[in-house]
Amino acid sequence: MTPVPLPSPPLRDLALSRQHLDRNGVDRAPASRLAALWASPDTRVLQVHAGRAPVVDTPDGVRLVLRTPAEVPAPGPDDLQLYLGVDDGVHHVAVISTEAEPESTDGAAGGEEWRGLREVGEQLPARDAGLFTEALAMGNWHAVTRFSPRTGQPLTATTSGWVKAEPDGREHFPRTDAAVIMAIISPDDRLLLGHQPIWPPNRYSVLAGFVEPGECFEDTVRREAFEEAGIVVGSEPDDVRYLGSQPWPFPASLMVGFAARATTTDIRVDGDEIALARWFSREELAAELASGGVLPPPGVSIARRLIEAWYGGPLPVEDRPWA
Repeated sequence: MTPVPLPSPPLRDLALSRQHLDRNGVDRAPASRLAALWASPDTRVLQVHAGRAPVVDTPDGVRLVLRTPAEVPAPGPDDLQLYLGVDDGVHHVAVISTEAEPESTDGAAGGEEWRGLREVGEQLPARDAGLFTEALAMGNWHAVTRFSPRTGQPLTATTSGWVKAEPDGREHFPRTDAAVIMAIISPDDRLLLGHQPIWPPNRYSVLAGFVEPGECFEDTVRREAFEEAGIVVGSEPDDVRYLGSQPWPFPASLMVGFAARATTTDIRVDGDEIALARWFSREELAAELASGGVLPPPGVSIARRLIEAWYGGPLPVEDRPWA
């Protein structure tokens, strides 16, 4: 039997993966770097409050509101100041706060709104999506990396926000959790979608899982497919095919996307991470989308793009916020 064809890489123009900002890592180290940037009227500042940033709808689409240092309130003692990088000669920094956004800001009368990355990430241009993604991921890391795992002493942000240092100088660097996410395809070309217990009714997506220590991506795909749904993925090299990756700062993941050939079709969900799972033909999925029996993942996610890569184009459904 001829193996079912898998979607071919790459997935192009993935939201949050299109960034072209130069992070300029060699320029982060000087202790005076952030102070110098705050003193320059040419610097642009991104404000992030409780995971939300100011955006405005322009004739060219949704854009981040980036201000000069003079237009931004002085950072509070608990706010994170972070150097984001340089784009076309303009340096960008972020001020990240766990507090809710201000009730009003300069420019609010011009249509400014505070929105989360899930809401606007797909609409933002590449630079803006990159700035927001970088700031959100680093803010999440700082929020949970407050004390030394060795001594319990408080850590101090250094290197323009990119390092947390202990009193004796030992350094801690940002972490990213690698996770696979995969479109599992049956021998008769159906797609496996699952429903997590914490999701609202009818929400379905492709399977995913974190990479364990000492494990390659392909083995993670096979292990997670079997653990979550009892599905065996083929052992041949081309039975697991890389399609693309997407940073997913909720809170600190890198989603590595694959298509995979299943050699079995009997579903046995684990009941923990996956409560329900189903095989769908393209006709069945289109019918369920039309009736509301299936709510797909949001357009900003690589999960949606993996489904569409198998489906053969955009899903025939209006996008809805993830809830």
